[in-house]
Amino acid sequence: MAQDLAQQHQLNQTQAAQAGLLHDLAKYFQPERLLHLAMTHHLPLDPVDEANPHLLHAPVSAIVAQEEFGVTDPEVLAAISNHTLGQPQMSLLSCVVFLADSLEPGRGNRPDLNHARTISQQNLHHAVALVSDLTLQHLLQKQRLIHPQMVLTRNWAWLQTQS
Repeated sequence: MAQDLAQQHQLNQTQAAQAGLLHDLAKYFQPERLLHLAMTHHLPLDPVDEANPHLLHAPVSAIVAQEEFGVTDPEVLAAISNHTLGQPQMSLLSCVVFLADSLEPGRGNRPDLNHARTISQQNLHHAVALVSDLTLQHLLQKQRLIHPQMVLTRNWAWLQTQS
């Protein structure tokens, strides 16, 4: 899906495919390992990260991609790192990987996801805003912690749709 979105938006498909393939390298790491790698590499830790270390799998996956697979492209590494929470001012490539992770077919066939998939073909920032809202709604409904970076990503994306 990342490669398809990149093609749709005239972005580098090779970068999108590489980031898409490597984005979850640390997804199944144990929480202790995620925290250890984050601290070892001086990643900023929010209390929400410490309470839910799984959120660190995205930036830790970028570290693994660099150290274990020799990825040096900063845009690919950023797209891997940003695929879960996003990042204000993230590149269009990061938007593509963020969206592909949330909207890939395995996520279901609900009307809200299908709407976001349609929007992702037209406007990446609008789709990032919609996906962020869907994520926040889900977290609120489940009474789960919300990472402040997701709120920042959401607000940034909505502001991009205004300009």
